[in-house]
Amino acid sequence: MLPHNWRVFKFAGIIFGGMLLLLAGCTSVYQGSEAQTPPREWSLTNEVVQPAPSKRNPSKNLPSRPVVKAPAPAVHPIPASPKISPPAPILTWTSLDRWAKENKIASPRKVANSPVASYAVSSRRGTMVLEIGSREAIWNGLEMHLGFAPEIIDDQIFVYGLDLQKNLEPLLLDEPLAFGTNRVLVLDPGHGGMNVGTHSLTDGRFEKEFTLDWARRIQTLLSTNGWKVFLTRTNDSDLALSNRVNFAEAHHADLFVSLHFNSAAPDTKQNGLETYCLTPTGMPSTLTRGYSDLWSDHYPNNAFDVENLQFAVRLHAAVLHASGEEDRGIRRARFMGVLLGQRRPAVLIEGGYLSNTRETEKIESAEFREKLAEAVANALK
Repeated sequence: MLPHNWRVFKFAGIIFGGMLLLLAGCTSVYQGSEAQTPPREWSLTNEVVQPAPSKRNPSKNLPSRPVVKAPAPAVHPIPASPKISPPAPILTWTSLDRWAKENKIASPRKVANSPVASYAVSSRRGTMVLEIGSREAIWNGLEMHLGFAPEIIDDQIFVYGLDLQKNLEPLLLDEPLAFGTNRVLVLDPGHGGMNVGTHSLTDGRFEKEFTLDWARRIQTLLSTNGWKVFLTRTNDSDLALSNRVNFAEAHHADLFVSLHFNSAAPDTKQNGLETYCLTPTGMPSTLTRGYSDLWSDHYPNNAFDVENLQFAVRLHAAVLHASGEEDRGIRRARFMGVLLGQRRPAVLIEGGYLSNTRETEKIESAEFREKLAEAVANALK
């Protein structure tokens, strides 16, 4: 038989455990998915509510989720800080009209009522067109993606603070990305060795061959224009993603560009050009491909959010113009390992679809790949 004191202790432990379970049942759980959106109120609250349905494309509506509390950001160690510390993230909704006035640019103007209400805001650097209820935006004719859809609140346009800080301000207000002397560029020809990538729809040649040829052509063009250009691979060799990042670090790269070609197989109709940069902390990615997309994650390359976007815009515009292909937009992603650990502006370009008959015939052409190389080189001169 157990001693009297032990029985009392055991009974108290059961009661205490039951109280913990009851409290745990009231605790909200962070889902960390694209279903979340910041509060539409412009007060300093961390509550999360659902966005308004997209009127332009109902298929893009996010699934319904319960209201949750956003956790404190989980910060991974950053090996080095940028020259200028980034401003603290703005986590509230802000009137676009008030923001424009504070920054001494023209007030937003309505440019369309259908299929959804659209507004343009301009500065001397260009024009951003925003659609109410849609994450898609247009910057100087280029498609890009916001973190959260703008809303109409009390007859005013409200934009989430992170979008102002990470998308609008870098393009409308900040100085364009500039390059100093003794510039070092690391080009990363995607895939290699046993990692062949996708393949041509017409002749079966592998993506790894086309990316290496594209990179070599860029290197030739830029090496005579004041750049030091290094390739993560110079032959048909396999290279881990982490080693590609380490290569850029070892060569003290100022910029990093990963080159790829796309596939939507068995779909042979999808086509166009895409350019990716890392998703800012606190935002959902444009594309996840089934990977985890925790908004609170912070990576070394997030120190260059502004430069990443400016760099992506510059390259995307140049390659899009040279290729004549459909604009699939400047996009954000967290699952691309060659972007996460960089300590420099870094982008990834998908130069067309090898699963599309018309595009794959162009990509197979050395003349077309030379055009793509010239476009990248011209963007960096």
